[in-house]
Parts: sequence; structure tokens; C-alpha cells
Amino acid sequence: MGVCALAHAQAIKIGLPVPLTGPYGAEAQDQVRNAELATKEFNDAGGLGGRKAELLVRDDRLNPGEAATRALELIEKEGVRFIVGGLSAATQLSINNVTKQRKVLYVSISQSDAINEATDASPYTFHEALNPHMTTQAVGKYVFKRGMKVAFLTADYAYGHEMTRGFTAVAKEMGAEVVGEVKHPLGATDFSAFLPRIRAMNADVLVFNNFGADNRISIKQAGDFGMKKQMRFVTPILTYTARVSGGASTYDGVIGGTQYYWKLQDTVASAKTFNAAFRAANKDRYPSDYGAMAYSAVKSLLMAVKTAGSTEPDKVASALRALKYDTYKGAQYYRGCDQQSVQSVLVIQSAAAQASNPDEVFKVLHVEPPSETLLRSCETLGFKG
Repeated sequence: MGVCALAHAQAIKIGLPVPLTGPYGAEAQDQVRNAELATKEFNDAGGLGGRKAELLVRDDRLNPGEAATRALELIEKEGVRFIVGGLSAATQLSINNVTKQRKVLYVSISQSDAINEATDASPYTFHEALNPHMTTQAVGKYVFKRGMKVAFLTADYAYGHEMTRGFTAVAKEMGAEVVGEVKHPLGATDFSAFLPRIRAMNADVLVFNNFGADNRISIKQAGDFGMKKQMRFVTPILTYTARVSGGASTYDGVIGGTQYYWKLQDTVASAKTFNAAFRAANKDRYPSDYGAMAYSAVKSLLMAVKTAGSTEPDKVASALRALKYDTYKGAQYYRGCDQQSVQSVLVIQSAAAQASNPDEVFKVLHVEPPSETLLRSCETLGFKG
């Protein structure tokens, strides 16, 4: 075997299945850029005794069947032992089904409550992303007040349903009233049939439980319909990519949650370091929130590889469970029962107009510190003991 072939055979391969095509394409493209940065940093630091990491990107097309097929190909044809990815609740669950059966370590970078439940858990399943319960706890407690009326526009799939469930629980806790919910299909482009029904609910707050292009289009059309004058617009995940593509007027005043915003660099040293590295590699652009999560997932995984001194999934999983890490926004660690990353949640509001810095699109209203109190209990998730 030649030197090049030997080096390739010894590469630490990480599969990255994400929806490069479809309504989440902008977020997925930035996840790739961030994962590439984490891989490069590991390699530039010498890798694992000279062994370099190699990122294998695949398009799952936001389709659970496609995601499972791509994951299986990565494992069986490419010899991948680690997979990071999945940008929808459904695709991450299908990837997880493949990886846990084959004892391949999987770090999910999509919001989902289902993957935290005992039925989907495994020693090889880690969840770097926030989950809907964490998001809705932080955002709901900030926005909802006693006596408020709350309505939901919900994407009709797992992510939307989980967000509605979380916000409903917080509304009850805060003394707000849920007055109704309208569901829409994933990938909708015309919301005109749904908006009059919501307006008739006379809510104080309208929560958009959707994501990506669905979120951007529905918020714009609801604003064009004059509904911003009647109710406050809230969304569980307010993404940097959606705000940049949707524009200031579409997202004016919208409140939401996020796991990362680049302005954290003003107070968090790791954020400043991360932003500088990403900008140097990406024509002075700042990393997005969902992109940053991919960076953290790959970087912490490779930190565990180095700690374990091995690429055996069992050894790396053990190292990841014990890892206390600060890759880009402050302290994080994986909780024991569901291997959910415990981390801060930011409550942000979209800026009305462009600041002197065009990347300054959000105002941070509140930072909810890392705490297991934001998570559903291990018992609630079905874990015993």
C-alpha cells in the first residue's frame, strides 16, 4: 500500500449528512463550513498521533429515508465510525436508528425532544443541539405573562408538534391561555388560507412553530396581512440565516431563541476565538447559529477522540460522556441519562433596521444559563433508576 493510500485508510472519517437541498439549505451549507473549520483545526494541531480527520458530506434532502440511506452508505462503504448531522427531527431519528444498531457514534445537530427519550437512546447517541423543551422554557418564560392569549402556527411534523407541546406547558405555568393552533404542511409557500383563522383568535402572541423557509415566508405573509399590529410575533428558533435572507422588515420585532449569536464575543472568550477563526476562513463572514452548532459537535467529538487516544466508538463515547467543554459559547457537558448537551439558551429580538455593522441583526434580551432544570427529567423521558 502506498503512502497516500495508507494515510487515507488511517483517516478519522466523520460523516455529515445534512439537507443541502430543500428549505433548510442555507442552514445546512453553513453547517458544512463550520464542520470543515473544526476538522481543519484538529488536523492543523497534529490530529491523533498524525492521523488526520476527514469530513464526508452527504445531502439527505430533508428526507428520512434518504438520510438513513446516506448514513448506511457512510458506514458500510466509507468505513465511517462517527456521524454528525441531521437538521430535522425526522431525519435525525432515522440516522439514529441506523447508527445505534451498528454501534456508530452519532452526534445530532437538530432540535428534537424525541431523540432524548429512552426509546431512542443508546450509548452512542449524543444531542449537541438545544431541544424544544429547553427552547420553549427559555423563550416562553421571557415572553408569556399571566392573562395573555397565545396562538400557534405550527409546521405539521415532529419539530412543530414538540414546540407546541413545550410552549403549551410554559403557557400553563405562566398563567397564559392557549386560544388555538393552526397546522400547515412542511414546505408551504402560501399561508393565506391559515392567517384569517389565526387572526380571528384575537391572540396577544402568535408563535410560529416552524423553521427555515417556512418560518421566513409565514412571518412575512403574516406581517403583510397586518397581524403584527394586533399581536406580538414569537418563534422558538430565530436563526441568523433566516433573518439575513428574510430582511429587517420581515423580522422586525420578532422574538425567539437561539443557541448562539456572534455578539457573544463581547463577553465570552471562546466565542471571540471561534468568530475570528471562522471569519479568517470564510471571507470575513460571521458564523450562523446552526452552523456554530456543527462546529461544536465536530470539535467536541474530536476532543473526545484525542482524550480517548482511540477511534473505537465505545472509548470515544465514554470520553464524550466525561467531557466538560467550551468550544464556542461557554461551558457545556452531556447529561448522563439522555446524553443531551447542557448549555445556555439565548433569547433574542430581531433589530428593526441595519446597524452600522450589517451583521448586527439581533439584540440579546436574556441569556438563560446552562442548567438541567431546563430539561425534561430523566424519569419523564422514560429512563429508570
